[in-house]
Amino acid sequence: MFRQAETVLNILDKEYPDAGTQLHYNDLFQLLVAVVLSAQCTDKQVNRVTPALFARYPDASSMAQAELNDLEDLIKGVGLYHSKARHLKQTAQILVSQYEGQVPNTFEQLLELPGVGRKTANVIIAVGFDGPGLGVDTHVHRVANRLGLVNTKDRNRTEKELKAIIDPERWNRAHHLLIWHGRQVCKARRPNCAACVLQELCQYYQQMN
Repeated sequence: MFRQAETVLNILDKEYPDAGTQLHYNDLFQLLVAVVLSAQCTDKQVNRVTPALFARYPDASSMAQAELNDLEDLIKGVGLYHSKARHLKQTAQILVSQYEGQVPNTFEQLLELPGVGRKTANVIIAVGFDGPGLGVDTHVHRVANRLGLVNTKDRNRTEKELKAIIDPERWNRAHHLLIWHGRQVCKARRPNCAACVLQELCQYYQQMN
């Protein structure tokens, strides 16, 4: 399975040389905010609301003092904005009181922040700190299962199994490649199998044909 995962990543690397985060941000704090907002929301939609949000609250100190209603108004374009606004304000307050306004650089510390789950923590470690992180969102989970790299129903299990068969040095890249393939080709409702470069390696394709 390790070899299959390596082959898949090599093919996707050639197919998507520019794969990477599409979120817009200026620093680690803004990256954290953007990733929290991206839960159950598209990156494009997040990028529509963050310019005004970051203009008003560019750092943890300012966001920690924000009025909750104002935060909600600024991020109203994203899903679950009521809970996300509350989480962002609470997180900013924790960053100010415990980390001098800076984003912590360990997985365990990140998980303690309101609204930060395993996917978000992995993305911050990978994108923000250039450390080994493999965030599993709906795209990664779907593509990995269709390919047959994993056979799981739970994203946390998918993360664990992918990390077991992929070299840690490739975790960051694997996250982006699988997301891009899920967005471009291996879509949830109508996967474009005819245009897929992974046909010969895909368990889903073999079963459907």
